[in-house]
Amino acid sequence: MIESITIITLCILYLAFFRPGKTPPLNNPLVIDRPGKYHVTLAPNINLAQPFVEAIAKELTSFGSRVGDSNTLFFDVLDKHVKAHGHDNYLLAITQRNGILLFQATSPEGDLGPYQTIYEFAQDVLKRFPLAGEPDAAITKQIIHSAERIADNKRIDIKQLSAPAD
Repeated sequence: MIESITIITLCILYLAFFRPGKTPPLNNPLVIDRPGKYHVTLAPNINLAQPFVEAIAKELTSFGSRVGDSNTLFFDVLDKHVKAHGHDNYLLAITQRNGILLFQATSPEGDLGPYQTIYEFAQDVLKRFPLAGEPDAAITKQIIHSAERIADNKRIDIKQLSAPAD
């Protein structure tokens, strides 16, 4: 009797400590909605960018809810955690609409340049979140500062993309 209980207990402990963790399915887009705070849309195979994006969101929301809009900012991100799953880099768009932070990330695939790829992906998502007024330069600067600071802390290379010349 004691042997059976010992074996069952050891099996439960083994399963509790040594079973593999659950990785989000990489072939599906990931949408995270924290009502009143932020909305994240990560394209397929970019799901592992979630900790970086949520760290930026956490820092920006810790400053308090500043109602307003920002410009949409575009970044090229080189993250070793995402690179390990088949991508050297990914593209990230960050904006704020009426106090809600919006993040979109996608891979730089296709014939389009990186700016055009992320611009089109972001515009498709942002249709649901129209610009309410003029973008606030202070909010835009805070987003840039926070993204760069979190990237430095996590040893992630991030470069702001500028619009191509017409």
